[in-house]
Amino acid sequence: MRTPVHRYRSDDEDSARWTGFPFRAGDIVISTRSKSGTTWMQMICALLVLRTPELPAPLTELSPWLDWLVESRDAVYGRLAAQPHRRFIKTHTPLDGVPIDPRVHYVVVARHPLDLAVSLYHQAANLDRARLAELTGQPAPAGPPRARPPVERWLSSWVDREVDPRAELDSLPGVLMHLSDAWTRRHEPNVELVHYDDLLADLGGEMRRLADRWGLPAPGSELVEAATFGRMRERADRLAPDTLGVFRDRQAFFRQGASGQGRDLLDGAARARYEARTATLAPPDLLTWLHR
Repeated sequence: MRTPVHRYRSDDEDSARWTGFPFRAGDIVISTRSKSGTTWMQMICALLVLRTPELPAPLTELSPWLDWLVESRDAVYGRLAAQPHRRFIKTHTPLDGVPIDPRVHYVVVARHPLDLAVSLYHQAANLDRARLAELTGQPAPAGPPRARPPVERWLSSWVDREVDPRAELDSLPGVLMHLSDAWTRRHEPNVELVHYDDLLADLGGEMRRLADRWGLPAPGSELVEAATFGRMRERADRLAPDTLGVFRDRQAFFRQGASGQGRDLLDGAARARYEARTATLAPPDLLTWLHR
């Protein structure tokens, strides 16, 4: 087993919580950037493993976010140790910060960065910052929230921001760093890359492909239907990653789930800047696959 090379830390995450985690053969680690299909992939895994759309517990309990500091490490480890079925574990840590075990499967979901960013913008308005600060032991935010710029202006500034990708993982450099690392591992037998748009275009086909790769039975139509965006939004109380009251509205977590909105919000000059910038941040074959 290879120990993590990089440690990723923020106010509410610490990838060091992976160190010493007792993996089991067949475990599935879901490594994604925020708003890239994390909950969707957790649901797909739950359906493929448990074989029923009637999950025995809320999705976030079945598939905990291991490196989230809101819940103690011991509590997360204990809950996973008690699970008798194949486990599927959430992380927003790139694979170079997670122990790589040959007995374990790793799946990385990629979404067009502009669509990811638009979803981030809207999710920010749905977060209860005071509750999040309370759960992570941070100072409560003071004063009224700052007025946010329109999404078009915010998205253009997100494209242009110069940041350390390892410190700002949800920046454009951070997103492409995460995906570039996964791209270099795509031929490893226990690493799968999944494109968000492939899930939109052929959910059943992608679920069957993953089931085959992971040695699980192929899903029937009932399981595929349970993984559709509409059905998941209907069951937001059980599926949204929020058992501790971090979201103002759980159903709003499942906002649209569509593709193409990010590109449509940029004018020609901003799109050109985006294309030039991404060309410096990721290999061309990854960008061709990501932007198709």
